[in-house]
Amino acid sequence: MFLSVFDMFKVGVGPSSSHTMGPMVAAARFLDLMRASPFEFAGLRASLHGSLAFTGVGHATDRATILGLAGFVPDSYDHGRAEAALAAIAETGTVTPEGLPTLQFDPKADLIFDYDNTLPGHANGMILMATDAQGDVILRQVYYSVGGGFVLTEEELAEGKDTNDGPPVPFPFKTAAEMLEMARSSGKTIAEMKRANEIARGCADSFAKGTARLWEVMNACIERGLSTEGILPGGLKVRRRAKAIHDALMAERGMNLNAPHTINDWMSVYAMAVNEENAAGGQVVTAPTNGAAGVLPAVLRYYLDHVPGASESHIEDFLLTAAAIGGLVKYNASISGAEAGCQAEVGSAAAMAAAGLCAVMGGTPEQVENAAEIALEHHLGMTCDPVAGLVQVPCIERNGLGAIKAVSAASLALRGDGQHFVPLDAVIETMRQTGHDMHEKYKETSLGGLAVNVPNC
Repeated sequence: MFLSVFDMFKVGVGPSSSHTMGPMVAAARFLDLMRASPFEFAGLRASLHGSLAFTGVGHATDRATILGLAGFVPDSYDHGRAEAALAAIAETGTVTPEGLPTLQFDPKADLIFDYDNTLPGHANGMILMATDAQGDVILRQVYYSVGGGFVLTEEELAEGKDTNDGPPVPFPFKTAAEMLEMARSSGKTIAEMKRANEIARGCADSFAKGTARLWEVMNACIERGLSTEGILPGGLKVRRRAKAIHDALMAERGMNLNAPHTINDWMSVYAMAVNEENAAGGQVVTAPTNGAAGVLPAVLRYYLDHVPGASESHIEDFLLTAAAIGGLVKYNASISGAEAGCQAEVGSAAAMAAAGLCAVMGGTPEQVENAAEIALEHHLGMTCDPVAGLVQVPCIERNGLGAIKAVSAASLALRGDGQHFVPLDAVIETMRQTGHDMHEKYKETSLGGLAVNVPNC
């Protein structure tokens, strides 16, 4: 099994990897399908199903679909251009994606939120259609946004498409047990094995530049969140808090007023800064999703700013180790809140971050696996119940607590020798089963939990 670090960590746009980035990616794929088709197209239609319908407005799924059909993609998303494009589309009822003629597309009529018909493949389903001059559908494709910005067609999902396309890799582990056995037999760390796999599929120079950019975008997101005030969009009138908390923490430095647990506030504020940016539709990196995007950058920033002896030269090892753990979770369970609840998002993120921190602090592969196991185990059963369908409450604070759990898990693992009772593979399988059994109202539909017990205004 091979899942690249650049698949696990994608530069994109908030507020949701599955509900914003995924539909935009799906639309881009559909435009490519149209460009390769011999038909003459005159219009577009789209329908959103399941979780994409129930929380689509709060997660900006409608905006993402419209912009995707206009030719926008997450990696190069520009907010100013997007706003101008949305205004023009609303006025003209048309889109003109590159390489295609002007196409009729009135979002009010041609973008349907279908609350009654969930598609069979996944909770996050959408149908994109292209029409001829008479308005008849002449091209149709079902897409599923399966979490973390990953998108599969109906056919790809049925075929069980995995992430193994390409040249063979030297360490193709599919489970944590295989990963540990390969580490023992090779004498390599998890990061070293993951790096060898990445280089086998690409160029060493471009890989180093790519990982450097990932942290650059993550850290820039933290900095924007720490310096921005105001009210988050969406109608809940949630105040940004990261800047005020950070300002207070900075003012207290050197005053000998801080209790030891104040370090938790630093971890939380880094994570909250990212998720406030995500909620505002800013640029983030999936880690492994947008809803959980703050956990891993917060733990890495905590390491760099607060751990004696920390070095930026270890950033790549941190990301590689985290990506290895994230790949195991995605391959054997899920990273989608709509499929398995927030245990699959913040839980997975905490496991990844714990593994990365443990690795750069000198942990053995066995200790790294233990750190990931502890972090994921103590998120089991966590529901996804965003108030008003917005990635704000409880999501922003939840990332802060996920970061704290990740650091605690890494610390506990480093206190041991790597031997422990519950293997990571068992926790991943338990998470998969728990997600399967979880009622759908607790899986990113905003039909249960806090979403129905907290007033939306």
